[in-house]
Amino acid sequence: MPPLKINGITVDFPFTPYPCQTDYMSKVLECLKDGKNGVLESPTGTGKTLCLLCATLAWRQHCKDGISARKIAEKTGGAELFPDRPLASWGTPATDGDASMYYTDIPKIIYASRTHSQLTQVIGELRNTSYRPKVCVLGSREQLCINQEVMKQESNHVKVHMCRAKVSTRSCVFYNNVEEKSTDKDFINGILDVEDLVKAGNKQRVCPYYLSRSLKQQAEIIFMPYNYLLDPKSRRAHNIELQGAVVIFDEAHNVEKMCEESTSFDLTPYDLTSALQVVDKVLHEQAQTAGKEDDFAESSSSALKLDITSVAKVKQVIMDLEMNINSFEIPPNSQGITKPGSFIYELFEKAQVTFKTKTTVVETIEQITGYLSSQPGIFLNTSGLQKLGDIIQLVFAGEPAKGSDELLQRRTQQFKVHIHADSSSSKKKQTDIWAPGPSRKQGNVLSYWCFSPGFSMQELKRQGVRCLILTSGTLSPLSSFTAEMQIPFPVCLENPHVIQRDQIFVCIIDKGPDGTFLSSAYDRRFLPENMASLGNTVVNLTRVVPDGLLVFFPSYPVMDKTLEFWRGSGQAERIESVKPMFVEPRGKGTFTEVIDGYYERVNEPNGRGGSFFAVCRGKASEGLDFANSYGRGVIITGLPFPPRMDPRVTLKMQYLEEMSRKKEPGVRYLSGQDWYRQQASRAVNQAIGRVIRHREDYGAIFLCDQRFKGTDARAQLPSWVRPYVKIYDSFGCVVRDAAQFFRVAQKLRPPPDKKPAPLPLPSSLCGGGSGSGGGRGAEACGGGGAAACSSQKAKMLDSHVPSLKRRRTDAAELGGGVAKLCVQYEAELPANQKRARGLLDALEHTEHSGPTQQDANTPEKQDEQPSDVTRGNKRKIRLVQRPAAGEPQRSEVAGSWKGHDFLLELKRHLSQESFSRLMEALKAYKESDDLLHFIAKAAALLTPDPNTHRLLRGLYQAVRPHHKKRFHEQCVRVCVCVCACACAWCSTGLYQAVRPHHKKRFHEQCVLLTGEGCGYKPEHSLSRDERRALTSHKDTEVSSGSDEVAAVAVAVPVSSEPAALMADVQRALGPNRAKELFASLSSYRKNRLYEQMVSTVVSILSERDEHLQLLQRLEVFIPTSDRARFKEMISSLTSGGADQDSQPSATDLTRGNSQTKISTFFAGQR
Repeated sequence: MPPLKINGITVDFPFTPYPCQTDYMSKVLECLKDGKNGVLESPTGTGKTLCLLCATLAWRQHCKDGISARKIAEKTGGAELFPDRPLASWGTPATDGDASMYYTDIPKIIYASRTHSQLTQVIGELRNTSYRPKVCVLGSREQLCINQEVMKQESNHVKVHMCRAKVSTRSCVFYNNVEEKSTDKDFINGILDVEDLVKAGNKQRVCPYYLSRSLKQQAEIIFMPYNYLLDPKSRRAHNIELQGAVVIFDEAHNVEKMCEESTSFDLTPYDLTSALQVVDKVLHEQAQTAGKEDDFAESSSSALKLDITSVAKVKQVIMDLEMNINSFEIPPNSQGITKPGSFIYELFEKAQVTFKTKTTVVETIEQITGYLSSQPGIFLNTSGLQKLGDIIQLVFAGEPAKGSDELLQRRTQQFKVHIHADSSSSKKKQTDIWAPGPSRKQGNVLSYWCFSPGFSMQELKRQGVRCLILTSGTLSPLSSFTAEMQIPFPVCLENPHVIQRDQIFVCIIDKGPDGTFLSSAYDRRFLPENMASLGNTVVNLTRVVPDGLLVFFPSYPVMDKTLEFWRGSGQAERIESVKPMFVEPRGKGTFTEVIDGYYERVNEPNGRGGSFFAVCRGKASEGLDFANSYGRGVIITGLPFPPRMDPRVTLKMQYLEEMSRKKEPGVRYLSGQDWYRQQASRAVNQAIGRVIRHREDYGAIFLCDQRFKGTDARAQLPSWVRPYVKIYDSFGCVVRDAAQFFRVAQKLRPPPDKKPAPLPLPSSLCGGGSGSGGGRGAEACGGGGAAACSSQKAKMLDSHVPSLKRRRTDAAELGGGVAKLCVQYEAELPANQKRARGLLDALEHTEHSGPTQQDANTPEKQDEQPSDVTRGNKRKIRLVQRPAAGEPQRSEVAGSWKGHDFLLELKRHLSQESFSRLMEALKAYKESDDLLHFIAKAAALLTPDPNTHRLLRGLYQAVRPHHKKRFHEQCVRVCVCVCACACAWCSTGLYQAVRPHHKKRFHEQCVLLTGEGCGYKPEHSLSRDERRALTSHKDTEVSSGSDEVAAVAVAVPVSSEPAALMADVQRALGPNRAKELFASLSSYRKNRLYEQMVSTVVSILSERDEHLQLLQRLEVFIPTSDRARFKEMISSLTSGGADQDSQPSATDLTRGNSQTKISTFFAGQR
């Protein structure tokens, strides 16, 4: 790819850029060249990270070239060295008119993202470019330390102080090598992420943490999580120099929240009580050692270098602060007491902490925590004391305001002090442990909350940064976002997506199938009719959306209560039958297993996908990638407004209302209501961004809340989504257009072949369901020897994966009786007394024991054995039945031969070459544990011949226990056609044994089961006497006893219409969809649930226009009582274009002539 010329700067981009990528790089270069702040939104999949890196590094190279040109011009006296390239075109320095500029003066690039995993992806993109800058990535000791003695500590504070102690005494071998290795070219010139640093550190025996800090001095681009920049304490700890630097915030949609949280705190009673206990311990030790200085003259280096007076002052500070906080009486039903931000200084002043004394107090606290962390013995929790020290540094950051209360108030005008009662149950329990007596009263919590992200942004600007660039895929609405930052952003960009119109479908669903308005408003979200209508909406959309479907709720309580209602009403079961449900857990412990289970289910080759239920602002909505089939559709069930009664939300809105009324010149504030709506819109946009992740991806977005119809709500959507939003009058039209969208998308962009899902783990983990969440966590448990670990994970998954819970219940119901007794008995037998339980064992016995094994299995030997055998004090009941002579013994349970007899049967039916190939496949399976390869080999050898296909089922005994369920499912798929033929043959033979008045019913059931009939004719339903009467009186009126018979003969046409119809259905739909259709009709014949049958049948046969004629012909299976309704439904579905015979093209499908009234059917669903 030739270099690009953008804004006068040459950019080496690895691909031909899209127009939106060129626009994006142009805006980045504008920020860098002019030193302007920028807010740039570009959807996921547009190459935002690659553009950002290439443009930024191209600008730095341009600055280098400018310095080189200036140096050459000075030495040559202005003479041109290259006639075709004048020196003036080489570039210009970064600073305006600075003649004494050096290469080291070129601004560094500080690239910040939300997490280290995202930074790893960015560094991976950097490796794909032609640029090779000097790189450094900063991390914490938790991520980078490789000293095992430090890492085994549980508390992060203890790790920090132990590391510092080892560094100060040079007792860490890894740290001692940092100075030598920091000049190594592999480290200086390499592009290493956190994982690479740790690997290199272990290999070179050098500390990655301090090595990264050393490399930072020479680095041209520094990567770090953005809390390192925004948190003043972290910024000081990592010695981050911002003067003249370019700061880039990637994934900046969370910067607003991080800015506020990094300068806020909550000081609880537990924090103060634990801090007080730590100081008491130190005072007690010092009191014991008082007067014994001679004995401790040669104290260790870790001894506390403080006098008892300094420690006592810290204790007094803690006690005074606790007393002042608890002195406020909180009314019983009040949210708390709120004070201006400047009140925090008054509160700490009462505890003898001011700008003058804060340095002494903080240093004393750090020495105490460091001393206790280095002490051996029982761990003492120092987190409370450490937190107090951090709070004092935060409150008294910067230079003191010289005697002016007005300056203090202006400094803290973005803050509020909120004192409220401690209502946390977990904290109460912990407080009781530290409390000196049971009568101790409940304490108050001191909260110091920042309500302006601009406070941190302004602080960065005061540090002298050259420019700030904030970018993400979801920053809309930009106007409200920039208003919150409180600094000017002259450069703004809202990029379009790189996808085409046929790759995105966006609709607002304001009413469910039954016409009920959908709303997640506080007064409607838990109404039964609202939850029921939403459930029916999701049920119908699961049938339309292929593969993976994401469903986002406003909050965890709303999701939990809605799912509970759906389980009670049966709607969850209907969703589960189409797309197994996976629910996002609140904790982090089981999230990986659940999401891996969802991925596995969607990835199944013959599956219909899965549905993942999550919440906006949750883990799934923030950073997970649901590309391609993992996210074909996303349903937003409501607007996720923040909790209105939360004190922090209330105070934030009050603060914004106060500031907007002041109308300061040059500063624009959002109103409280605007911010409240913005928070909901930002969360929705983030959830929407989970789908359509690259240029070839496609997906649908369903906004299921009537409030989305409002102009304001639609205006808050991302700019790349707004042009495609549609509002429908009826739900049926939504289903029609969505189905057509996916049909066209799948034709134009055929999905890649799905890889087979990983084989399921033992049943103790997956609960018998193939949709279990295995993944990385499951692999760590190992194989069959990890039953305890597997069972524990299965219990953790049950509450979040309904399909696992249901299947485990079913398995328990099936595993009773004699089968359960036999399994328990076999499990109790000693290992040396267990029989060979599978064909693999039989093969081993055949190889090693020769004819002895065969003799033991002969009928004569078995008859000599008693039926009651006692082994190891356990009685085994054996049922003995003499098999027919010359026929191998078969298992009644498995329906196949056992062990050696099965091998003989294989030899009898297979050629020598085929038998050898099958044995080689068996041995390969035993070594590799590759079930799918074994099934493919066996099916190729056994299924072509009708006489040997039954032997495929016999191989079930050769399969290992954790593969048996998978083998059974694959065997059903392989043998479905052969089994259908066998069932048809058997049914035809039994047809003659059925009484005449049952023949028609028997014929219909055969059609449902096998797709073929039994040659039924109307006269077959007549008795012998009735047939004689019809034969002898062909031209006369029959007697009264035959009136009904004649009517039947005339009413039913003499044809094999059902058999022909089902054959047409199989050809049109394929075996899997046809089987689903037959099952629905068969179930309907039993339970007479008309609505359920119609819902399934219509969803299958309305996917393609050419299938609607099959829907009309199904009338033959509908009883008279429901036939009128069925005809009326057919008429409403097919009016206006059902008679088209030719298959429509992709362009014709968009018109949807034959499905204009599907809404008539779906509107009746509840």
